[in-house]
Amino acid sequence: MWFTETACCVNYCTVSRFFFFIHFAQLNMARTATEQTVSPKQVARAIGVSESSVKRWCDRGSIATVRTDGGHRRITLPAVFEFLRENKHELLHPDILGLPATSGSIGWVIERAKERFERALLDGNEAGCFHVLLDQYLAGRTVSEIGDQIVAQAFHSIGDKWACDEIDVYHERRGCEMCVGSLIQMRSLLPPPSQKAPVALGATISGDQYAIPGLLVDLVLRENGWQSTWLGGNLPFASLIEAVRQNKCAMFWLSLSHIADEDEFLRGYQDLHKSLPKKTAVIVGGRALTESIRRRVRYFAHCDHLEHLAEVATKLRENIE
Repeated sequence: MWFTETACCVNYCTVSRFFFFIHFAQLNMARTATEQTVSPKQVARAIGVSESSVKRWCDRGSIATVRTDGGHRRITLPAVFEFLRENKHELLHPDILGLPATSGSIGWVIERAKERFERALLDGNEAGCFHVLLDQYLAGRTVSEIGDQIVAQAFHSIGDKWACDEIDVYHERRGCEMCVGSLIQMRSLLPPPSQKAPVALGATISGDQYAIPGLLVDLVLRENGWQSTWLGGNLPFASLIEAVRQNKCAMFWLSLSHIADEDEFLRGYQDLHKSLPKKTAVIVGGRALTESIRRRVRYFAHCDHLEHLAEVATKLRENIE
């Protein structure tokens, strides 16, 4: 089911200490990426074209551009990445944009990328973790593909190694921490959703402290045109109900990696579902959502993996718009 591979490793990693950091970092990194801009000249040098070509693309709307008070063109990094992905331009000199010198220059196949990501996690190389994710994103991979085929598979392999005593538990716990940091950085590089985009809220319930699945869902939804907000992890149903009351949303999602008490969960879920507006679609997923529990809860869709989530989210947004 959704996030099975990731959760099998994260089972042993208590990440509640990250939740304040995550929300603080998301806000500040998103603001940094939005405010940090580069000039058409820098973009031209980075991808090996003339400055006049970049300015022409800006004026045509091919590259989203902002203007300074003096009327000069400036481009945010998310806008640069969106243009590169859509137009298949190679990033020849990423250092000009403040990126690692080899970013975007290695077209790894998925299996090779998974191996490099796993190796970086085990080696404690956080920069290497982010580098793999960024390269795959610049190569045109969707966030759902990266999550399912690289992040989840790497953690599945690490979980197997831990179970076979090939690595120590600190390796996977440190890897979880580094992955969280890399995903937060990825979030800051995605194009911001339209202000008219439908709103999605999501969280994990009390006792479920696994950050990686929640961050991945949030990224997938944002990439697919939603104004997604991850409310956090380990939240009681009463708090989720209050969040729904104060914030209108077209989608509410729950990542369920751990359910401590099935009966308590069912009661809380029923109360939450009753509090939602009729038009709010409930999306659920996670290894803890067993078949027996699924038969006793109501939802719009149950997603087996991130690519399935992306399909559901896209169709739902199209129906809403």
